[in-house]
Amino acid sequence: MAFDRGTGVLFVTEKKGRIKFVEPGGKLGLVQGVPKVDYGGQGGLGDFIFAPAEPSPTLDRRTVYLSWAEAGPGDTRGAAVGRADLVCEDHSSCALRNLKVIWRQTPKTTGRGHYSHRLAFSPDGQYLFIASGERQKQEPAQDLSNNLGTIVRLLPDGTPAPGNPFAELGGTSRQIWSYGHRNILGLAFDGDGRLWDVEHGARGGDELNLVKEGANYGWPVVSNGRHYDGTKIPHQSTRPEFAAPATSWDPVIAPGGMIFYRGDMFPEWKGQALIAAMKPGAIVRVAIDGEKAREVSRYHMDHRIRAIAEHEDGSIWVLEDGRNMSSSRLLKLTPRRKAN
Repeated sequence: MAFDRGTGVLFVTEKKGRIKFVEPGGKLGLVQGVPKVDYGGQGGLGDFIFAPAEPSPTLDRRTVYLSWAEAGPGDTRGAAVGRADLVCEDHSSCALRNLKVIWRQTPKTTGRGHYSHRLAFSPDGQYLFIASGERQKQEPAQDLSNNLGTIVRLLPDGTPAPGNPFAELGGTSRQIWSYGHRNILGLAFDGDGRLWDVEHGARGGDELNLVKEGANYGWPVVSNGRHYDGTKIPHQSTRPEFAAPATSWDPVIAPGGMIFYRGDMFPEWKGQALIAAMKPGAIVRVAIDGEKAREVSRYHMDHRIRAIAEHEDGSIWVLEDGRNMSSSRLLKLTPRRKAN
């Protein structure tokens, strides 16, 4: 989910393929023109972000980026990212127009897991970063000839950004910024302009990473967790040539989205990461210490938390992850008032 900074309207994607918007007064609307998604398993409609731009007090037209699971030949599928004009002419409905696919996971594979497809613009607005999961295939995350298990860095039109670390290899490698990732569900820049990801590891191996140019994060060669069948994986510390996580979790937190808090409503949280957690349902607050991190607090919630966003007033909005739409709530969090 993402706020339009100029109007305060919140846009929310649903995995089955709908985008809804919530106006500041609570009125709900639906966005038309959403691409067909390959819904099932972990696949469907994914991320939604606004292109970097100065906010406007009206929501007539915005450039937006969105990701989704796209069907391919022979029971294959992969993530796609598109750019479109978001047009809201009468403010009771909006539509995506001039949608163009600018990036795809390659190759498309069988299965319905680990798409990742999270999106983030660099603070200067010059580069689009996309998280690409390894689709539960493991080995492709160590193969630079494809973009599975990577974070890619592109120009806003989807072409590989100049200066990427593996550009000399040509082809798909020109996109890649970092690799050796598993399933990234949070991607965000901190206040110092550094990129971080939070990803699902194997059992007992969820991790928060400081994403560096050209770094290899080790999956599936190493992990701080184990395979789901109990098979051991060499610990991250046994292979120092791989980039180690800033922190990891065992038991896992099953992370969803992530933000770095910038507001004043919760002053003690400023500059810290807030991670949506699904197992158990919680908001996990993490302090950053240089290139390391540590969990400082956990706020337990009634249900799994899938997404998290910050309003310009500093309030925190979270989206529950439910088995059906009627059981999922959008919650606004503000500091508890002190009793007189």
